[in-house]
Amino acid sequence: QVHVVESGGGLVQAGGSLRLSCAASGTIFSGNSMGWYRQAPGKERELVAAASTGGMTHYADSVLGRFTVSRDNAKNILYLEMTSLQPEDTAMYYCAEVPRLGMFQWGKGTLVTVSS
Repeated sequence: QVHVVESGGGLVQAGGSLRLSCAASGTIFSGNSMGWYRQAPGKERELVAAASTGGMTHYADSVLGRFTVSRDNAKNILYLEMTSLQPEDTAMYYCAEVPRLGMFQWGKGTLVTVSS
């Protein structure tokens, strides 16, 4: 399995911005669609943004227009630019392949907390 390390989370006020990064080991990053997943307390993990190998992107309705996913295949890094953050965005954020096939091991995630 490929290991990932997520970073960039923190505490921000509503309306603020954060940029998350996901660094992946190994050589299969560039050959896989990658996505950002999040899990809020008491809720199931959900996919919020994905970037294909060719750069096409997909977003959950809840983050469309506020979040931007991008990737640097040369560096094996996936990014998530988050703007206009709202309290409902509070969650642990993870990255992994899309669809989820188990090739990438879940990392520890990075916590995003948005205060109202």
